[in-house]
Amino acid sequence: MAYKKIATELPGVFILEPQVFGDHRGWFMESWSVKNMEDLGIKVDFVQDNQSFTAKKGTLRGIHYQQNPMAQAKLVRVVRGAVMDIAVDLRKGSPTYGQWTGAELSAENKRQIYIPQGFGHAFLTLTDDVEFCYKCDNLYSKECDRNIRWNDPDINVDWKSFGLESEPVLSEKDANAPLLKDSDCNFMI
Repeated sequence: MAYKKIATELPGVFILEPQVFGDHRGWFMESWSVKNMEDLGIKVDFVQDNQSFTAKKGTLRGIHYQQNPMAQAKLVRVVRGAVMDIAVDLRKGSPTYGQWTGAELSAENKRQIYIPQGFGHAFLTLTDDVEFCYKCDNLYSKECDRNIRWNDPDINVDWKSFGLESEPVLSEKDANAPLLKDSDCNFMI
C-alpha cells in the first residue's frame, strides 16, 4: 500500500500519508496514483493541477470553493515549507454542516489531504516561502468561484491555536468574503 489513509472528523475528508523510500541518495514516493486512490476507496478523475507560492508566514488563503455545477474535489500537498490546511463542510443538510477539520501539511511530513466536492478549503502558512500543490477534478470556473470569510464565527476555525498571532495576510477577495449564512453556497446533501 503506497498510502496510509487516516479518517478525519468530516466524512469523506482524509489525510493521506505516503510510503516514502529513502537511502543515502535521498528519497522517493508516489504523490498520486489512480490505482492507489481506488484501493483506498477514493474514485476521482483529476483534470487540473495547480501550484501556488506564498512568500510570508501568516498568510491565509481561503475559505475557497467552487459552486455547482463546477464544484471541485482536491488532493492537496506542500512541497516546500509548511501550512495548516483545513476543510469545511458546506453541504446543507449534512450532520457536519459548518464544521471543519485540519492537519499540518509540510514538505517534511509529505502528508496530503483529500477534500471532496461540497467542502471549502483554506490554509495558513506556518513558514515563509511555501509552495503548495493541488489536483482538482473540475476545471477552474470564474463564474462559480466563491469564498467564505476566514474568521466566520459560525465555522469558528481556531487559527490562533495554529500560531496565528495577529491579523493574517489576506487577499482583497478573502478580506471581503461573505459569512457562510450570507453566501449563495449551493451544496446540498
